[in-house]
Amino acid sequence: MNLPEFFKKYPDEASCIEGFKAKRIEMGVVCKKCEHTDHYFRKTDLKFQCKKCGNRISLRSGTVMENTNLPFQYWMLCIELMTLSKKSFSALEMQRMLGHKRYEPIWFMMHKIRRVMSKRDEKYQLKGCVEFDEGFFERVDNKNIITEKESQNSQESTPNKRGRGSERQAKVLVMVESEPSISAPKKDKPNRKVGYLKMVVMEDLKSDTINKEVGKSVDKTASVLSDGYTGYAKLKEVITNHYVVVEPDKKKSAKIFPWVNRTISIAKKVLLGIHHNCVNQQYVQNYLDEFCYKFNRRYFGDKLSDRLIIAALETTWY
Repeated sequence: MNLPEFFKKYPDEASCIEGFKAKRIEMGVVCKKCEHTDHYFRKTDLKFQCKKCGNRISLRSGTVMENTNLPFQYWMLCIELMTLSKKSFSALEMQRMLGHKRYEPIWFMMHKIRRVMSKRDEKYQLKGCVEFDEGFFERVDNKNIITEKESQNSQESTPNKRGRGSERQAKVLVMVESEPSISAPKKDKPNRKVGYLKMVVMEDLKSDTINKEVGKSVDKTASVLSDGYTGYAKLKEVITNHYVVVEPDKKKSAKIFPWVNRTISIAKKVLLGIHHNCVNQQYVQNYLDEFCYKFNRRYFGDKLSDRLIIAALETTWY
């Protein structure tokens, strides 16, 4: 829904509480003590009370909102805004829109929602034909923040490494479903049909590390298409088919691997435009999870926010 529709449906805190309550009842509330499913709802303290044993469960209990004090309207509006835009919002911009005094709770809430997105996508494995490649994303280590002058001096003396050896870049394994398109190819358009996408931050890009991740993320019967990087040498240990294509010409390579190159480029532009490449190394995965979640559900339309609310109510933050 657009923002006018959202505020018409959820104009205040009470309506947001009713919205979350309706979703939880629809999903089913189970007593933690006796596992009974019939409950009363207490408006005085926003708790479900079991009709059998009298045990009470908070409306936030067992959800991503557990142990937080932010208003329900913040959560509802934040979920709506994060799914409404193809890109995203910075925590500072979200703080301004919500009118909250403190930055940290809003930042933490957004990362909780990103973890919900991650948990949801972990349930799915990539199938069919899958393109593989490595991406390298700029990151910042707060422990090693230096001044601009110091940075210039260090660059003059020892230039930063690029690619796999760079300490300032997160190593990311990118996997995207890509099937040959039946329709006639269009000018400047990929000749393959894209499916689901996964981006995983890796400690290194060695064969054993890659195989471990591929075993979790890709179906064994899938066919993988990759370049000649040595880290993919043992992929046949975990998947059925692996095809290696070595193409030194970048233009031809972009046609062979159209979607993996395109998704890496788009993700980098999103992080640069919103976060200006100032992403802490601990949270690169969260931002990539948000990008993949929305990419994988690009045709959900108005249903996307509702689906994320359901996922948030099914996910507990630890």
